[in-house]
Amino acid sequence: MPAPVENHTQDIATLIAAVDSGDRSAAADLFASLYRELHSLAARQLRIGAAGATLGATTLLHECYFNIAGSAAAFPDRARFMAYAARAMRGLIIDYIRQRRALKRGGAFHLTTLDTETAESVSLANEAAHLNDALIALDDAEPLLAELVDLKFFGGFTLMEIAAMRGVSERTAQRDWQKARLYLHDALAAD
Repeated sequence: MPAPVENHTQDIATLIAAVDSGDRSAAADLFASLYRELHSLAARQLRIGAAGATLGATTLLHECYFNIAGSAAAFPDRARFMAYAARAMRGLIIDYIRQRRALKRGGAFHLTTLDTETAESVSLANEAAHLNDALIALDDAEPLLAELVDLKFFGGFTLMEIAAMRGVSERTAQRDWQKARLYLHDALAAD
């Protein structure tokens, strides 16, 4: 019989506190506890940011684990952990896309022809890079709004779930989502 959700949430909170205090083994336990959810997050990230990429969800998830386990980031709660994981995955995808683009542009000194599929992937890569730059700027200006975008857009959480994670009303989460969308719209329109 599965453990009640409340106990699971408490376990996650305990693991987050242990990771925050520097316990490296707790990071592995936390990752294992959230593996299924993080795998879904990785798959969603790949659908959004890297259409046609050869990077797989499991590979992305494991790369993200190494990124998180090796960092000294603080995770006061589940929302911050999931937002950090989404941000780490997004960064890995952007790096992967940039690396592939560099190779396609002669980074490995191979000549390739430009077909429709390549043109579409370059366009998607450019859009992903612009979105990443806009999110970095949003994070510099309004970190909580950037975290909300990571949770909603990349993490796939509903505004109701995000509001519950943050301990705010759903209406507050909706207003913050609107602010973040307007900021990103303006930043992307400027490009």
